Amino acid sequence: MSVQNPGQLHQEWEKAFNGGDIDGLVALYEPGATVIPQPGNPVTGHAAIREALGGFLALHGQFQLRTDAVVECGDIAVGYGSWTLKGGTDPDGNTVNLEGRATDVMRKQPDGSWLDVIDDPYSSG
Repeated sequence: MSVQNPGQLHQEWEKAFNGGDIDGLVALYEPGATVIPQPGNPVTGHAAIREALGGFLALHGQFQLRTDAVVECGDIAVGYGSWTLKGGTDPDGNTVNLEGRATDVMRKQPDGSWLDVIDDPYSSG
């Protein structure tokens, strides 16, 4: 999946998550990208991102991600959004419902596609 517009990145992320596609999720990030899966605990690189997102996918909830705004400046963009995860289940069988506000820094790649560089799903922005 190739994102040709930074405003599409959230849509592709939601689609990959709801499809259980960990490879598709990781492919939306630059190899050296940073994700903050828990406030104050950033992880960097595809292997760490795969592990962090794998735990999130294991909840098996329905993810909805709304893009509120995207600001572009040349080959850099910042995306702001809000998200919910409903109907997930933790390892003990308890229902998990989560929500947050996301801020993403994206970069245009040499082939014209856009990838996430920094993904903060618990930002205050």
